[in-house]
Amino acid sequence: MNTENKNIDIPERKDIAIEDSWDLSDLFTDDAAWEKGLADLESGIPKIADFKGTLGKSAEKITAALDYVVMELGLLEERLGYYVMLRQSENLGDSQIQGHHGRYMSIATKLAAAASWMDPEIQSIDNKVMKDYLEDDLLTAYRTYLSKLLRFKPHVLSEKEESLLARQIESTQVPSKAFSALTNVDMEFGSVKTAEGEVTLTQSTYASLLLNKDRSIREEAFGKFYGNFEKHKNILAELYAGSVLRDKYMAEVRGYPSARAKALFPDKVPEDIYDNLVSSVRRNLPALHDYYKLRSERLGISGDLRHWDVYASLVDVADVRHTWDEAVEVVCDALEPLGGEYVDTLRAGLSGRWADKYENKGKRSGAFSAGSFTGEPYILMNFKEDVLRDVFTLAHEGGHSMHSWYSVRNNPFSHYNYTIFEAEVASTFNEQLLADKLIKGSSDNAVKAYLVGKQIDDVIATIYRQTMFAEFERDTHAMVEAGEPLTVDSLRDSYRKLIVEYFGEAMNFEEVSDLEGLRIPHFYRAFYVYKYATGLSAAMALSTRVLEGGKSEQDDYLNFLKSGGSRYPIESLKLAGVDMSRPEPVDSALARFGALVGEFRRLTGG
Repeated sequence: MNTENKNIDIPERKDIAIEDSWDLSDLFTDDAAWEKGLADLESGIPKIADFKGTLGKSAEKITAALDYVVMELGLLEERLGYYVMLRQSENLGDSQIQGHHGRYMSIATKLAAAASWMDPEIQSIDNKVMKDYLEDDLLTAYRTYLSKLLRFKPHVLSEKEESLLARQIESTQVPSKAFSALTNVDMEFGSVKTAEGEVTLTQSTYASLLLNKDRSIREEAFGKFYGNFEKHKNILAELYAGSVLRDKYMAEVRGYPSARAKALFPDKVPEDIYDNLVSSVRRNLPALHDYYKLRSERLGISGDLRHWDVYASLVDVADVRHTWDEAVEVVCDALEPLGGEYVDTLRAGLSGRWADKYENKGKRSGAFSAGSFTGEPYILMNFKEDVLRDVFTLAHEGGHSMHSWYSVRNNPFSHYNYTIFEAEVASTFNEQLLADKLIKGSSDNAVKAYLVGKQIDDVIATIYRQTMFAEFERDTHAMVEAGEPLTVDSLRDSYRKLIVEYFGEAMNFEEVSDLEGLRIPHFYRAFYVYKYATGLSAAMALSTRVLEGGKSEQDDYLNFLKSGGSRYPIESLKLAGVDMSRPEPVDSALARFGALVGEFRRLTGG
C-alpha cells in the first residue's frame, strides 16, 4: 500500500480505549466524588484554629493536632491534588479540568494559610520539652516528620509572615503553568513528511523523529520545532526569569545564603556534592568529545555533526518493535533479580490499569510516575511500539512506581514520601537491569552494539547532559542573585557557552541551538536536574552490586525502597551500599562510560 500521503493522526482523548487508560477510581470514583472531597476539605479548614496554642502543652495535644491536620486533611488534600493533576495531564487543553485545578489550588492555599501557624508553634517549643515529646510512643508516626521539621527552625518566620507566604502558593506556580500551557497546548509545530506518512510534530513525536534514520527528516523536525520556540523566545525568557526571581525571593525571605542552598537543604545534601558532580563531569569532558567525533565518523558526516544528529542510532539493525504487553514482559523478565513480589506486583499493575499508555491530543508530553499514599502508583506514558527507548522508559517509570508501592506499605503517611534524590536511583536502576539482560541475551553483535550505544547515549543524557543543565541553573540563579537581569540574550549566551564546552569541536551548532535552554520543563523546579546524574551514578553502582551479589544485596536494595522518607537520602543510599557523599560513584560511572565506548568500537569493528 502506498503510505506516502497517509496521515498519522493523534487521537482525541475520547477515542482512547478504557483499557489503555489509568483507573483513578481508587482516588475518586468520578469528578462528582472529587467535588465532594474538595468541599469536605474546605469545610474542615476552620477546625485547624481549635488547636492553636495547644501544641506545647502535652504529647497528646500535639498528636491530636497532627492527626487532624496531617493525617486527615493532609491525606485528603493529597488525594484531591493527585486526582486533578492526573486528569489535567490527560488533556492540558480541557478547560473544565483546568477550572477544577484552579479551585483545588485555591482551597489548598487556604489550607496552607490556615495551618501556617503550626510550624512556628512547634519550633517554639522548648528543646527539652520537644525531646521528651519525641520519646513518647504517641508520636511514633510523627518522629521523623518532627525531627526533619526542627531542622528548618532557623528558616521559619513569624506566624503572620508564614501566613502571607502560604497565601502566595497559587501565584508562584504561574510561570510553570504558563510555560506548560504554551509549549504543550498553544504551540503548533506543523508536521513532518516521513516514509510512513505525514507525522504531526508534537513535544512527544519530536523525540521519535530525531531517531529517524533519514537525516533530512531529523533536520526538518529540528528546524520546525525550534523555529516555533524562536517565535516565542521573549515570553519564554520572561517566564523563566520570573521563576528564577521567585526562587531568589523565597531564599532571601527564609534566610538561606542562596536559592541553591535552599533547594538542597530539605534533603540534607551538602552543596559540595553538587559541585563535586560538576567537577567530575568537567574532568571527563574529553571522553565525551571523543565520542562525538566517533559519532560524526560513524554517521558518515565527519566535520558536519549537527544538533539533530546526536540521537540517531549508529548501528543498522532490523526494526525493534514491542507492543505494550510485549514491553511489559521484557521489563519484568529483566527485573527478576529483585524477586517474585517485586516482579509479580509490577506485571499486574502494568497489565492492569496503573498506566495511561498512549499519546492523545493535548496530553502532557513525556512520562512520569505519580505515586500517592492512596490509590495506585500511576504512570503516564506516550508509548510508541517502534521506539525501543520507550521500553526503557517503561522500566524507568516502573521503578518509580514500585518505590512508591514499597514505601506506602512500610511507612505512615507522615513520612512515606521519599526524595527525588532517591527516586532517580530506583528508576535508573531498573534501566540498568534491562540493558544488562538484553545485551547478555543477544547473540547478534549488531543488536549488542545497538544496545551498548543506547547505554552510551543514556549516560550522556542522564549524567553529562543533566550536569550541563545543573550548571545552567547554577549560573542563571547566580546572575540574578548578583543583580544581573535575565534577558533573552543573556540566557542564550549562557546556554550557548555550555553547549559549546560540552559538545566540543565535533559539533556545528545552529543559530537556534541555544534556545534549548528555554524549553526544559524541569528548570521550573530549580536544582532538580542534578539528581538525575547522581541517581544514575548510584544506580549503576547498586545494580552491579545486586547482579553480582546474592540475597543480602537484594535485601539491601529492597530495604532502601521500603525506607521511603524515613531517612535522609545520603543515609538511605549508604545503607543500600553506595556512598554519594564521595566522588567515587560519579567517577566510576564515567569510567564505565569510557568502557562502553570501547565495547562499542569492538562490536562495530572500529
